[in-house]
Amino acid sequence: MSDSQFTPRVFSGMQPSGGLTLGNYLGALKRYVEMQNEGTYETIYCMVDLHAITVWQDPAELASKTRELAAAYIAAGVDPEKSILINQSQVPEHTQLAWIFNTVARMGWMQRMTQFKDKAGKNAQNASLGLFAYPALMAADILVYHATHVPVGDDQKQHLELTRDIATKFNHDYGVDFFPITEPVIKGAATRVMSLRDGSKKMSKSDTSDASRINMTDDADTIAKKIRKAKTDPEPLPSEYKGLDDRPEARNLVNIYAALADISVDQVLADHGGAQFGTFKPALAELAVEKLSPIASEMTRLLNDVPEIDRLLARGAEQAREITQPILKRTYEIVGMVGA
Repeated sequence: MSDSQFTPRVFSGMQPSGGLTLGNYLGALKRYVEMQNEGTYETIYCMVDLHAITVWQDPAELASKTRELAAAYIAAGVDPEKSILINQSQVPEHTQLAWIFNTVARMGWMQRMTQFKDKAGKNAQNASLGLFAYPALMAADILVYHATHVPVGDDQKQHLELTRDIATKFNHDYGVDFFPITEPVIKGAATRVMSLRDGSKKMSKSDTSDASRINMTDDADTIAKKIRKAKTDPEPLPSEYKGLDDRPEARNLVNIYAALADISVDQVLADHGGAQFGTFKPALAELAVEKLSPIASEMTRLLNDVPEIDRLLARGAEQAREITQPILKRTYEIVGMVGA
């Protein structure tokens, strides 16, 4: 199979770690829905529960958080009739291809992965082998679908580079043009959403202050209150983007507005330049409530029907395996596995 024959296909996934925030929505979920609705690609979206267990997880909590993430996907607009929605562990070809990729990836490549260094810290010798090796599983997640495009945030660019390196080396080693060289898709005003209390830090569920983030389960009053109390500076909004230099909190709120309204930052500043935050924050709060509170309500409804979530994920796994089984079979044939 050559490049020209690859079906335009998007794959992306999130860990079911609970505590979804506005950053998860604008950085990932909203983009998933946009790519689904463009009609340009086949879209496959995943709860990567196998990645989650690279650090110990309470089993009951992991199951609950996986369903919560599935509910968030659907509530945000991922349509199981338009996209394939799966739980990673239900599609065994992911891990089967990951083993092949463990033999293709080089130790030096894996040791350069900054996320392992960040997560393992000084106790690298006590970290799980899975935490070290999981970028090879991430490559398998993508390439077992022959995915041509992956929407990524800044923090995942390095892993996608590794995926491209593995695909290139496999193709070269076996003299084939079998795996695509997957392209990153990085777009949107708020691909990196910052804390509402400190514009220099990423919005995070682990921040001790709940006021630093908007949770996807927050109700309308809570969303509005957090935005009204968000840290700002005393200056009015500028009319041009360069006026946001050295104003991280102002830049963050403007970026959030642009992303929620589906307009450019320049347009936000054209509309609101010269306004004080006493005027801008209520406008942002109204927009955020309009966009986010229906998602929270729909998540609650879905989580009251766990069997329906499980049914949708089981069906998604069946659809996924129609793609993954032939790709894995052909991979085994290329490598020389007898009986593949």
